[in-house]
Amino acid sequence: MSADALDLIAIGRLGVDLYPLRSGVGLEDVDTFGRFLGGSAANVTVAAARHGRSAALVSAVGDDPFGRYLQRELGRFGVDALEVSVHPSLKTPLTFCEIFPPDDFPLYFYREPLAPDLTLEPDQLPLQRITDARIYWSTVTGLSREPSRAAHQAAWENRGRRPLTVLDLDWRPMFWPSPGEAREVVSAALDQVTVAVGNLEECEIAVGERDPQRAGRALLHRGLELAVVKMGPQGVLAMTEDESVQVPPLPVEVVNGLGAGDAFGGALVHGLLAGWDLHRLLTFANAAGAIVAGRLECSSAMPTTDEVDAAIAAGRVTGEDR
Repeated sequence: MSADALDLIAIGRLGVDLYPLRSGVGLEDVDTFGRFLGGSAANVTVAAARHGRSAALVSAVGDDPFGRYLQRELGRFGVDALEVSVHPSLKTPLTFCEIFPPDDFPLYFYREPLAPDLTLEPDQLPLQRITDARIYWSTVTGLSREPSRAAHQAAWENRGRRPLTVLDLDWRPMFWPSPGEAREVVSAALDQVTVAVGNLEECEIAVGERDPQRAGRALLHRGLELAVVKMGPQGVLAMTEDESVQVPPLPVEVVNGLGAGDAFGGALVHGLLAGWDLHRLLTFANAAGAIVAGRLECSSAMPTTDEVDAAIAAGRVTGEDR
């Protein structure tokens, strides 16, 4: 590992989130939106940077004002955007959401005919930076289309399944021709990584198991060192070959549930790099997710380490956290 190796390098989705500033109404009745940096991989790098970690993103945007906005925002959040390329003809993706707290947040992705982040070719990748990074984070969305799928495979082959090679199971059915194709591709990807993170539906796609314990064991059976299964109101489970830990969620008045999983991911990165035990790791990541669930936006809502520690000490996300 080189002396200037990154704490985290992630590859994947980057776009503009346009969120209504009114909740409880459909988009047809919304007239004012907030604009934010979005995309799961991008949000995880922002979240990790908020904890003081060096982070870079491998992705692409369109040659348009939204693309320039995203590159600027990554820099503002402290994320290295040198590996974000500009596609000459495709447009920067947009994502709209509707907000119906506490648990209904429909997403509308505008990524056709093809999102720039799915056009990444193997020869565009910073393979040495990916290999040297302490954590390499990829998502299932990046496997949904070629040439991005081949680029992900090239990165894994070059990295050689070294520790802290993470796959966010990130199952988005609208990006795939069928669940069957996703199941086949994700199953093969598990042979390349050492950590998997996903909710129950995502675990079912990956290993055919929806029961948390069985899903965790099935992931470990594929040679992973750590399986993290998010269970919604039941909390989160983490399993290694030697240990199984489950922690409950932190109470929060949900404003917008989108982005909570990415906050969890960035906090997970921080705890893994710090070498925390599983209980502390999950407690911290859960609290980070709860804080973002109590806020409207995603990327700009990512908490600092002090904010997460304060929420844990309080035992809940209070109004002051929002």
